[in-house]
Amino acid sequence: MKDERFQKTELAVWGGIAGNAALACLKGIVGIMAQSSALLADAAHSASRAIASFAALIRVRSDQQPPEEWDAQGPEKNMSIASILLAIVVLIIGIEMGLSAIHALRSAVEHTDKNYTLAALGLSLAVKEIMYHYVSRLGKRIGSQELIANSRGHRSDIYSTIVALIGVFGATLANVLQVPFLSYLDPISGIIISLLILKMGYSLVKEALHRKQEYVLQQEDADDLIAVVQLIKGVITVDDLRAREHGHYVVVTVKISVNPRVTVWEGHEVSKRIKQQLMKRFHHVSDVVVHVAPYDAGYPYKHSTDSELSELPSVIH
Repeated sequence: MKDERFQKTELAVWGGIAGNAALACLKGIVGIMAQSSALLADAAHSASRAIASFAALIRVRSDQQPPEEWDAQGPEKNMSIASILLAIVVLIIGIEMGLSAIHALRSAVEHTDKNYTLAALGLSLAVKEIMYHYVSRLGKRIGSQELIANSRGHRSDIYSTIVALIGVFGATLANVLQVPFLSYLDPISGIIISLLILKMGYSLVKEALHRKQEYVLQQEDADDLIAVVQLIKGVITVDDLRAREHGHYVVVTVKISVNPRVTVWEGHEVSKRIKQQLMKRFHHVSDVVVHVAPYDAGYPYKHSTDSELSELPSVIH
């Protein structure tokens, strides 16, 4: 069964994907109808954010990888390749939108004065603001660095829409006030937004390449982490421990064995204590994922007796 924190993280990321995809469709349709480069570019930015959220989902699922698959590099390699491909798609979108906006700037494409363009952008701003606050608060509440980083992406979406709003409003004023040069604000905004998309794509490529190089602790550092875990009441053995850099923070994943007789609640309490102690003792560690397994003293070579199991430590003694 998946950890509740991962379930909430996945649900929030899927919500971001669906929300940005819906906004991209809305702004894309309105942008085509109004012939607005800024609105089309902002639609592309929302689509790119949906792709970036999907890449974040891949990272979340990678962190959920069972300990028995840690040595199998196939799934991890496929996830890295998928992340890089998604980043390349975002870069292509940014280039295409930039070229389209430059063409509109040079050919002076006339912007259709429609009030629904401003309404679409206003709705987009409201939805993105709600998404930002929801994801940010959820990430802080459940201690998910992936969600906190994802919320910053929603904030960049807001900046993109503000730039588009300026461009569309300028083009609208050009028609109302009969000031032709204001119409150039629309394609200029499209160019600026395309640069934001390229920046997003570059960040995704950098993250994907950096993730391929798994952070390896020095032996003495790993020993310090293991020593702290072994002091936690209820832990019988530390079977494996690894750490990985996620930008400016480090996530530790550890597999432990506990008394097979402990309850699910007791196993959860042991996991919680491990996370609290590691994050308290090591300030560079910002998240800890604990996999709990029942202790087996010798299977398949020998079977533990009930008396042996009863002597193993648990949470309650």
